[in-house]
Amino acid sequence: MTLNEEQTAALTAWVREGLGLSEIQKRLDADFGIRITYMDLRFLVDDLDLEVKAQGPKFDTPKAEVDAGGPQPGKVTVSLDKVARPDALVSGQVTFSDGVSAQWFLDQTGRLSLNAKDPAYRPSNEDLQQFQQELSEAVRKAGLM
Repeated sequence: MTLNEEQTAALTAWVREGLGLSEIQKRLDADFGIRITYMDLRFLVDDLDLEVKAQGPKFDTPKAEVDAGGPQPGKVTVSLDKVARPDALVSGQVTFSDGVSAQWFLDQTGRLSLNAKDPAYRPSNEDLQQFQQELSEAVRKAGLM
């Protein structure tokens, strides 16, 4: 689906306001008469390189870290998406110790993929090891293992 400039600007504004995809679906229908499936909207938001803010608590964020103001420098943090990508068993975000964030997902074959904004980015071996440990813990806490 292709949106015109006005529709794209409205969609971008709604995502930045923190609206969830279901609310954006309703607004697109009410404001522009556009009916779009949830999945097509997810693809559209991804194509526009927008990130929908999580609507609920992250599974792996300890209470002390939330109180401390978020990720700590020098620490790898992992979060799980509330709804996994359509091509994944589980997906989420990671912030490495150098502050670089990336999306990650585990596909149906068990392959783990990392997608940073900079395709040339490579985390350190220590960060990768910590990422794997944090990911295992987050998946376990979410009851997915």
